[in-house]
Parts: sequence; C-alpha cells; structure tokens
Amino acid sequence: MTLIKSISGIRGTIGGPCGENLTPADIVKFTAAYVRFLSEGKSGKLKIVVGRDARISGEMVDRLVEGTLLGCGADVVNLGLCTTPGTELAVTAYGADGGIIITASHNPRQWNALKLLNRRGEFLDDREGKRVLALADDPRFEFPPVDALGRVIERSSFSERHIDRVLALPAVDVEAVRARRFKVAVDAVNSVGGTVIPELLRRMGAEVVELNCEPTGEFAHNPEPLPQNLTGISREVVRCGADLGVVVDPDVDRLCFVCENGEMFGEEYTLVAVADYVLSLTPGNTVSNLSSTRALADVTAARGGSYAASAVGEVNVVAKMKETGAVIGGEGNGGVIYPECHYGRDALVGTALFLTHLAKRGGTASQLRDSYPAYYISKNKIELTPDIDVDALLARMKEKYASQRVNDIDGVKIDFPAEWVHLRKSNTEPIIRIYSESRDKASADALAARIMDDIRALV
Repeated sequence: MTLIKSISGIRGTIGGPCGENLTPADIVKFTAAYVRFLSEGKSGKLKIVVGRDARISGEMVDRLVEGTLLGCGADVVNLGLCTTPGTELAVTAYGADGGIIITASHNPRQWNALKLLNRRGEFLDDREGKRVLALADDPRFEFPPVDALGRVIERSSFSERHIDRVLALPAVDVEAVRARRFKVAVDAVNSVGGTVIPELLRRMGAEVVELNCEPTGEFAHNPEPLPQNLTGISREVVRCGADLGVVVDPDVDRLCFVCENGEMFGEEYTLVAVADYVLSLTPGNTVSNLSSTRALADVTAARGGSYAASAVGEVNVVAKMKETGAVIGGEGNGGVIYPECHYGRDALVGTALFLTHLAKRGGTASQLRDSYPAYYISKNKIELTPDIDVDALLARMKEKYASQRVNDIDGVKIDFPAEWVHLRKSNTEPIIRIYSESRDKASADALAARIMDDIRALV
C-alpha cells in the first residue's frame, strides 16, 4: 500500500495506516493545507471547485474534501461526476480560486488522489506544490468559527458546458463530421467518460456503440489505455463495423483510438494526428515531453513550425508551450493540450479535432495512421542497488555520448540521427527507466539493450 506526495497533489491506496495510505485523516490534512496555500496573500472567502471521476471511493473522498473546505471557510462549487479537463474549465468558468480533482487517473480501483489546480484551472507548479506539502506538515492552523464556515454555492454537472465549449471551437467542424455518418465504438472503462464522450459524439452526428460506459467505478479492465488492455474494444470495432474506436482513461485526459480493422492507432499518435490537423489550420510551434515520439517533430517541420521538448509531466509541457507560443502540444500517452480551449490534457477536445481531421481528409483511420512516419517506442527499466549514485551514473552516460545531441533537463536524452533513448531515474525506487524509439521494434529493443549494457559496465 502506498501514499505518494508530489507537487501536483497526493495519491495513494484507500485504507490502512495514516501517513502510509490515502486515509480520511490524510485527505483532511492535505485539503486543509491546500486552503491555507490559496489563502496566503488573499482576503475574503475562497471559492473552490470540486469534481471527481467515478471510482468507487470517489463519493467518500468527495464528502471529506467538501466538508473540509467548508470547515476551512471556503465556498464550494461541487460538480459531482466530472472529467479532469471539465473541472479545469469549471475553475475559470466560475471565477474560482482553485480546484480539486478527485481522481487517480489510470491507476487501478484501489487508488484515489487529490489533484490540485490554481485559479487558471492548471496544475500547481513546482514552487506552489512544495508550499502545499510544507503547509501539510505544519500543525499551526486555526480553523474558523461557526459564523465563518463556507457554504456550497452550487451542485451541478459541468458536462454539457464542457461539450458546448469543445463544439464551439473554430477548428471543430461538426457539419463535416455529421456528413461522414461515422459509427464509433466507445470504451470509457466504466468511469466518467461514459457520461460525456458518447454525448459529444452523438452531437457530432455519429452513431455510438457503448462499451463499459456505465459510470459504476468497477473498471472492466486495467484502466490504463494500453493495447494489452483494449482487446475488448478492438473486437467490438470489428464486430459492429465501426469506423473508429475511442478509448479514454477514468478521468478523460488521456485518449487513444482503434482503427476500423481493430488495430491500435497508437497512443503516441493521438497527438501527432491532432497536431497535424491543427497545424494545417494554424501554422506554428508544438511541444511534447522528452519521452514522446519523434513523429510530432517530423509533422511540425513538414508544416513549417518548430518543435520543442519539455521535461516529463503536464505542468512542464504547459510551461514550455507558453514559453514557445505553441499552438498545440501534449504528451505521448494520448494527452492533447489545445490552448484555444485551455491548457490541460482534454480527451473531448482531442476526439472532436481528430474526427474533424478524419472527416475532412477522407479515407479510413488506418489509412490516416499509415500517412505518418513510422516509429516504435520500447519501454524498459534497469534495477540498481540502493547505494548506487544514479545522478552520477547518468552524468557519465551524458559524457559517453557527448558527440550526439544530448538533453539533460529531465534525466538524459540522447538523440541519434535516426533514433533516440531517454534515461530517467525513479523518484521512489533505485531504477533507471529507459525509453527508446526507432523505426521498428527490433531496432528500438536493440538500442535499449545497448544502453543497458553501457549502464551495467559503468556500475
């Protein structure tokens, strides 16, 4: 069982000892610390938005969070079941001071988390997150008296407003999609995506086949949208003759597609395809993290733009997008960030843009996938003993490959002419994660094996 405290919030498994798991006491402690953080330098009552995914512990955590916020004197807008991007949008829509998303994203059913937002509906940055963690460890906090308690301003769904916002984007062409009369199968892993993705698709004129769209929180399969977990939707797409399969994770910030033949479009290529379409309308720059496919850089260059890489993590991608004025960005895990809507990974935005792209381009999803550069990413790790200085080891790897293009903003990424490898240390265990990309699986695996041999030789 685990409790992980990070700059963007706190996540862990439900139950067990305080301080070692995500228990009621820990939920109250970190929620109160978040209120204290938002209160610094601000006068008057706070307004905080709360939304949750459908996992079975969500209602319990939601009640604790809401009660703690009220007890700390903050007013609350409770959205109930709401996607992560919907909660982000609601923060600015309600003019709130911040927001708490109750979700453990792609983690299994026993996990939950508090994800913390600033007044822009974006995740806290490093400095802000560290301040919340410091306040959580400071027992000096005086709760307000009864006359200063917060109140629930509103309880309402934000789903329709989220869908309206997406369909109003100039780059989303509902009529073009409607004319194609797509049949789309949806796997929402029995979480909150089942309440919004089918409705979005129907409003775009698609016929929808629902799979695991009842928001019970009883995940029908491992909720991380990886190929090995998506055999059901793959079979369903072929069985029902769908043009496309749409898959989201429990909080709907990750998105992947299944082609009409049942094959994976590729989670890495969700952003590539959407970016290609956006760049065709609005030439400009793109951003993804260091562990994402090179195909995005290729597509960006072909459209006359510049590509930049950020450290891993949504907050880092967003910072780099703002720095470079990127028109589209995200992460290779199926996370699409489109600033025209908001600075957050949003599967609704990604779905609407992808369908518009497919409708206007013509042809099938598999033909669209074949039009992009073919790369394969191999994900590996090497275990080390606790006494090894991982930072020193990575520094030596950087020196060894100094003749190549090396980026060390997040571990060490070595860019070879036709492939790359990214080495990152784990923050929780003595391992180095090794992601490599090349033109095919054999080459990517061979590159990873060569780098792992180099590391072993240096230990």
